[in-house]
Amino acid sequence: MYKDVREYISACSICARNKCSNQPPAGLLNPLPVPTRPWSHIALDFVTGLPPSNGFSVILTIVDRFSKSCHLVPLKSLPTSAETASLLIKHVFRLHGIPAEILSDRGPQFLSRVWKDFANHLGARVALSSGFHPQTNGQCERMNQELEAMLRCVCSSNPSGWSSQLPWVEYAHNAHTSASTGLSPFETVLGYQPPLFPSSQDPPTTAPQFIRRARRTWAQTTAALQRTADRNRRLADRHRRPAPVYVPGQKVWLSTRDIRLRDTSKKLAPRFIGPYPITDVISPSAVRLALPPSMRVHPVFHVSLLKPVLSSPLCPAPAPPPPARLVGGGLVYPVRRLLDVRPRGRGLQYLVDWEGYGPEDRSWVPRSFITDPDLIRDFEASRAASSSASSSSARPPGGAR
Repeated sequence: MYKDVREYISACSICARNKCSNQPPAGLLNPLPVPTRPWSHIALDFVTGLPPSNGFSVILTIVDRFSKSCHLVPLKSLPTSAETASLLIKHVFRLHGIPAEILSDRGPQFLSRVWKDFANHLGARVALSSGFHPQTNGQCERMNQELEAMLRCVCSSNPSGWSSQLPWVEYAHNAHTSASTGLSPFETVLGYQPPLFPSSQDPPTTAPQFIRRARRTWAQTTAALQRTADRNRRLADRHRRPAPVYVPGQKVWLSTRDIRLRDTSKKLAPRFIGPYPITDVISPSAVRLALPPSMRVHPVFHVSLLKPVLSSPLCPAPAPPPPARLVGGGLVYPVRRLLDVRPRGRGLQYLVDWEGYGPEDRSWVPRSFITDPDLIRDFEASRAASSSASSSSARPPGGAR
């Protein structure tokens, strides 16, 4: 009996949708490959929400994943794809050459055809983080945390002056010893640490000595980065579990942790939606799903946001959604209930919960599309009852005065 009950619950679609998992997140840490030279692999991100400072309100963060060196570029607003390409030419390519890989999140600047064509013509690989998984671009995320902390320290009394402090923040970061490499970004890229005072200058070296020292520094940096990646993998995998081996065509449930659903109560909303079939396994840590057009999110997700659909003969699969019916010369779909209403133009629109479909398929439809007037009457009655109950609970003791 215990085995049958366990098998039934594991295959229950209601339990799969609404119950959270208490297990560690799935998917072991899969670090990015370690670069072998400075500025061959770069990462990009934007810092927004800053107060205006000399006309600037956004910072473009550019980080070299090998040396941990950074360039901080103040901007007046979020740039377009073409403007981002021009910024890279001005602040990176002109100084360090063309990189082999450009890592970023899935912002609109990095998803456009202009950006992809720009990288393809340069011979650079575009690497994008998976949906709702910023850990992929952890280098820039960590840099942004450090940047914001330093700006809070130096600009707390004058928030509008952060743009004038940005060059000093960049210098301080590039002169600080990195915990990953054991060297400062200046030492890794230039081969020497810029002196803080004239008396602390290093003795001059010959060209062969400088080349040998640079090669030795790069070899030491590569080894240090590999040790750091191995250590981070061991520490992270202590709190993770191996992910299931997914294959194309397999159906999975998708977590709603970062997906906004049209629901009346977030507390009672389902924790998983789907199931959706896998169209492509990009890596052991990311897969691509076949999502409905109503979900305007990128279809690539980390395996920690998924769980496989289990089946059992003890628990039959739920029935498919009822088909549309031909009424009055048009196709109509059955409605479970109306959830909300909003004014649009000269009329109203209702948020419809369709019979047999999940919350991700709910949509706004005009009032003229609703053929059953009982649905509208029931919605208005429940809305009036809830408003009267809330007003009664808000009255002070003894009645209104």
